[in-house]
Amino acid sequence: MKRSERWVVAGLVVLALSLTGCQQLARTHADHSPAEVERIEGAEFSRVILTEQAIERLALKTDQIREQRVPRSASPRKVVPYSSLIYDPHGVTWVYTSPQPRTFVRHKVEVDYIEGGIAVLKSGPPVGTIVVTVGVAELYGTELGVGH
Repeated sequence: MKRSERWVVAGLVVLALSLTGCQQLARTHADHSPAEVERIEGAEFSRVILTEQAIERLALKTDQIREQRVPRSASPRKVVPYSSLIYDPHGVTWVYTSPQPRTFVRHKVEVDYIEGGIAVLKSGPPVGTIVVTVGVAELYGTELGVGH
């Protein structure tokens, strides 16, 4: 074999090996997806399950729905941090609850008014329910497949 042919063969071997490595990397990435989206039967929305690493990368934070006294009401009202709210394209307001560790489900809420960093609710999940306060938009995008 001539010297120039050896270089061509060597180059093709190197190219083939590098392509095989990329294929293996893509397969590994698909096997370790940071989020799993499961359809909830009978609902228009899905459950989002994140890996611990995904939660860390998003710096995801949670709080609870509380009942507290607010300036415009004589009796305690159900409230959530304003940052827990997300609005869909139709103007419907939602929060993401966490019924189990690493699991997040979107729930519809009706807001009476917003005062500072607090949203006073007319309706929504019960007091004590865990809601996401940081990472809400990312969960919404993941649930709807934005960017995929």
